[in-house]
Amino acid sequence: MTTRRTSPTVRRRRLAAIMRQLRKDAKKTREEAATFASISPVTISRIEAAAHNPKPGDIAMLCKFYALGEQETDELVTLARQCRIKGWWQKYDDVLLKGFDVYVGLEEEAAELRSYQPELITGLLQTPDYMRALVLAELDVPDEVELERRVTVRMRRQENLLSGDAPDQIWAIVHEGALRLQVGGPDVMRGQLQHLLDLARTNLLTLQVLPFAAGAHPGMQTGFYLLGFTHPADPDIAYIEYRTGGIFLEHPDEVSVYAKVFDQLRARATGPDEARSLIERILTEM
Repeated sequence: MTTRRTSPTVRRRRLAAIMRQLRKDAKKTREEAATFASISPVTISRIEAAAHNPKPGDIAMLCKFYALGEQETDELVTLARQCRIKGWWQKYDDVLLKGFDVYVGLEEEAAELRSYQPELITGLLQTPDYMRALVLAELDVPDEVELERRVTVRMRRQENLLSGDAPDQIWAIVHEGALRLQVGGPDVMRGQLQHLLDLARTNLLTLQVLPFAAGAHPGMQTGFYLLGFTHPADPDIAYIEYRTGGIFLEHPDEVSVYAKVFDQLRARATGPDEARSLIERILTEM
C-alpha cells in the first residue's frame, strides 16, 4: 500500500471522530470534559466537529480525563500537532469554491478516488488549456491572476495524485459527450484527448467511458467524487460539486447510494481498452 502525504484536514477529522467516541465511551458530557480541561463547551463541540485546530495541551488534558494510557495519549497529542500543519492548498483559499479546500485536504490522503462526470472531463484529468477554457466560460470570468492561481491548484492536485505518492486506486468514468464537446475549440480538445490517452496507457488509473449507447442511467443528475480511506476513524465520503460550492456526504447510507451508482455506471461503461479505442477514434474524427 502506498504511503500517502499527511493531510491536516484528514488528521483533524480523524481526531474529531476519536474524541467524540472517547467522550461517549466515558459517559461524560461536553460540559464535564470542558470543566476538567479548563476550556469552553463550545471548544469541545468544535474539536468533535473537526471545526477547530485543537491545542495539543487541551487534547492531553482530555485524554487524562478519559483515563487514557501514556501511549494512546501521545498518539492523540501527535495527531493534534499534525492538525495544525498548514496544507499547501490553504494559500489558495481566495480562489477556491466554498468548502473545496476541505475536499482537497481529504483528497490529499485518500487511499481510493472514484469520479464520474457527465458533461466535462474530471478535474484531475484536465489539461491547463482545457481548464482555462472552462473557467473563461463561467458567468463571472476571473482576472488573469486568479485564473492562473486556479490552474496552479488543479495542476498541483494532479501532480500529487498521479505520482508515486498516488492513492492505491484512481478510477474515473467520463461520458462520451464530455469527449465530444469541444471545450476551447478543436486544438484544445485534441490536446485534452491526447492527455487522456497518455494517462490511460499508464497504470496510474482506470479510465472508462460511458457511451451514448448506454442510454438513460442513474448518474444523469450530477457528477460526483467518492473518497475512500484506510483508517477506521476516517469514514469514506461522497462529494458533489455545484456552482457555488459543494456538498460532503459522510453517513454510510448516503455514501453507499453513490457507490452503487458508480458500480452501475462502471458496469455500463466501456472497459479500459475499449475506452482507449473510443478516445482514439474521436481524436481521429476531430
